[in-house]
Amino acid sequence: MARYYEDYEIGQLLVHKPSRTVTETDNMLFCAITMNPQPLHLDYEFAKTTIHGKPLVNSIYTLGLILGLSVHDTTLGATLGNLGFGEMSFPKPVFIGDTITAETVIRSKRLSKSRPGTAIVEFEHRARNQTGDIVATCVRTGMVMCRPAQ
Repeated sequence: MARYYEDYEIGQLLVHKPSRTVTETDNMLFCAITMNPQPLHLDYEFAKTTIHGKPLVNSIYTLGLILGLSVHDTTLGATLGNLGFGEMSFPKPVFIGDTITAETVIRSKRLSKSRPGTAIVEFEHRARNQTGDIVATCVRTGMVMCRPAQ
């Protein structure tokens, strides 16, 4: 079911299901297809020498994952596209084997001034690991459809 502009309330919290456990294959494939050779993500021996002691999952994969986990509850069927990304943070690392759950808070919404039947919604996405720690946050602005006239 599509979620239209009228279905959002400022301050509304959406907790997304399902969660997703990050695998080594996820991380390796993401690094490969984005041409990111950073040893911190891929080289276990190198990662042993860092403060983490093991490879970190690529933070852009984590960002993509939390956005993907949010789609069913936010923009599926009613999006007209992303307009931009604002504040992003990765306060805790994500490791292979972590299970990520996403949630979204609706920060603001308004009707478009230039496109009738469309609106602008500002989403704040957060990702938590299996212990409840916030591992990523992102503010995203999207253009969504208004509910069609019946």
